[in-house]
Parts: sequence; structure tokens; C-alpha cells
Amino acid sequence: MEGRIGYIFRDRSLLLHALTHSSYANEHRSAGCTSNERLEFLGDSVLGMTVADYLYRTFPDMPEGDLTRLRAALVCEQTLAAVARDLDLGSVLRLGHGEAAGGGRTRPSILADTVEAVLAAIYLDGGRKESDRFVQAQILTRMDQARHRSTDHKTALQELIQRQPGHTLAYRTVGETGPDHAKRFTVEVLLDDEAVSTGEGHSKKEAEQAAAEAAIIKLSR
Repeated sequence: MEGRIGYIFRDRSLLLHALTHSSYANEHRSAGCTSNERLEFLGDSVLGMTVADYLYRTFPDMPEGDLTRLRAALVCEQTLAAVARDLDLGSVLRLGHGEAAGGGRTRPSILADTVEAVLAAIYLDGGRKESDRFVQAQILTRMDQARHRSTDHKTALQELIQRQPGHTLAYRTVGETGPDHAKRFTVEVLLDDEAVSTGEGHSKKEAEQAAAEAAIIKLSR
């Protein structure tokens, strides 16, 4: 795993901690096992700062709104889950029996959170220079895909619906899970009061964008 992520840990317990899902920790609580949730929290902040700094310096003429959308595309669940799959993090995750049996090793949300935890572990073990190197190699290299996804899907969906006047479009939050620092929201797109798609994200805005993108794909077929 160290070879795949491109970093050799001085304290390998940090890497093991980063690969420990809450379901595993809950099953081994009596042994003092703790999950990677605190590392996820730190990794999310490290990732956001590193990406924001890079975009600010690389695109000096890009408006704030475009920078925000591009950063969101780079740090979103889809991007991070792709990083995890490329690194094969799922194969080494410590999961509880139920989570493993239920497909946890391939679940995008778990994979994305694990990437954040691994990033935090690198940051704690090797400092900002090493964590920046990981972000550069694994995430910023996906800039082209991120720029493609950084479009405003809600606006695009609204424009698609307006081609046939008389329809109403709305968003409804139907789920909310997770601790305060790692909330996950599920949102439905309602077309004429009927659900046509759903989306998930770490914020309602991200979930709405995901739901809108799914609706566009479905309605454009």
C-alpha cells in the first residue's frame, strides 16, 4: 500500500488507523480500536486547502464562482472514490463483517472517506510537503475530468426542463446521516411532483447537484 500511495510511513499505525472503518472499530471496541472518522475530518480540511491554494495560483484570472465549482469537482465523492479504486484501497480496508458483506469495499462514500483519512495520515506523519505531493499525484492530475464535471448541473437541468413549458421542478431532502463533521444528505429531484432521480453528497448543495446530474442523464435518453 505504501508503494501504491507513494509514501513510506515512519509511524505505520497512522496508515492502519486511516484504513479502519467505524464498523470494524465498533466490533473491536473492547480492544480499544478507533475508527478513521477523526482522520477523515482532518483530511477533508487538508484537501480543501491544498486544492484551493493550487487553483488560486494556477488560474489567476478565473472568477471565484468557477474556482469554487472546480474545487468542488476535484474534492467530490466521485473523484475521491476513483482515487481509492486506482489505489485499491477497498482491498485493505478494515471493515465490520456486516459492512464487508454488504459491499462496503466498493461503496463510493466509504472509499472517498478513506482517501481523506489516508491524506490526513500522510499529513500527520510527513507534513504539508508530503500531503501536497499526494494530492498533486492522485487528485490534481484529474483536472480535465473535474473541469468537465464542474458545470452547474442544476442550471443545466432547469434549462432542459424549460424547453417544454408547463413543468415544475423542485428538490426535496429525503435523508440525512452521519456525525456533524461528516454529514451525508440524500436529495430527490421532483418533476411535476414526481421523483425522477436522487443524489447524495456531504452538503445539501452537493446532493442537489448530484441529483440534477442524474436527472439530466435520465431525461436526455
